[in-house]
Amino acid sequence: MTPAPIAVALDAPDLETAARWASLVTPHVSTVKVGLELYLRYGPDVIASVRGASGVQVFLDLKLHDIPNTVAGAARAVSRLRPAFLTVHAAGGAAMIQAAVEAVPHTQVAAVTVLTSLSEGDLGRIGLAGPAGDAVRRLAVLAVSSGATALVCSPHEVAAVRAEVGPDITLITPGVRPTGSDSQDQARVATPEQALADGADLLVIGRPITASPDPGATAAAIAASLRRTTG
Repeated sequence: MTPAPIAVALDAPDLETAARWASLVTPHVSTVKVGLELYLRYGPDVIASVRGASGVQVFLDLKLHDIPNTVAGAARAVSRLRPAFLTVHAAGGAAMIQAAVEAVPHTQVAAVTVLTSLSEGDLGRIGLAGPAGDAVRRLAVLAVSSGATALVCSPHEVAAVRAEVGPDITLITPGVRPTGSDSQDQARVATPEQALADGADLLVIGRPITASPDPGATAAAIAASLRRTTG
């Protein structure tokens, strides 16, 4: 059975918990996501621990954002870990994105457009011309023209981004919440089924799976629901 196109966010308090969650969900999902906190705490060891013997794809979500030379150096530093995806902030600009792409030829650089925690009011306060959908589309086009082969956007913008960039770019959507889940600190959310229907390729789901009593069973149930919807 093909694993579901889900990246489980392993936002764990320690390495052992992250590895346990990964082992429970990897029979059912294609990808596990290692974020900034876990990577800064444990470094490269965390990648081997969550990958285990399964060979599951690792999504290294570091959201690099600095001058091009620094981002290139940081990307090269993690390239030996062979993550399937590495995130950078699209707002870092064309030269920065291109530098990351050139530094990790075996990894898909995923450009983060507008964080799912940001509301319309937040965009205005940080000086980013909105509405959110327009800002996301502008950053998506910039990133793809700079060599990014994947984009991170909320489920609310995925259909418009897909129309803008075409079928060959991998669209990754955080802010995915199964029906009945708390939206927590995400401002722009959707169900897994809706996100896939709108054109997403990979769904980022964290706490609805990892905070459940049985993460493996929850991942399996969501995967089965997606197969029913898309099959």
